[in-house]
Amino acid sequence: MSGTFAADLADGCTISVRVHPGARKNSVTGIHADAVKIALTAPPAEGRANEALIEFFAEMLRLPRSRVAIIAGPASRAKKLRITGKSAAEVTAALFPVEFV
Repeated sequence: MSGTFAADLADGCTISVRVHPGARKNSVTGIHADAVKIALTAPPAEGRANEALIEFFAEMLRLPRSRVAIIAGPASRAKKLRITGKSAAEVTAALFPVEFV
């Protein structure tokens, strides 16, 4: 599954996400408007959803939290993440392990 939500950089990639805080469980729920939709159980208050988003990506990609950073949209549902050490293809494969044709 290739999309315009991820772009390669010299030492990693960026990924556009749309966050749905206060969900029943943490999960990838699809793609909307060139962004990956992420459901998080954390509330949007006091930066808890941002912390949960970083933790979610770090665990999913098996990276230290320090390699995942929010570079745009910290107070918005639409965010851009910078992932150091993984290509756009690797991140896409981790988010969508089974490609539907």
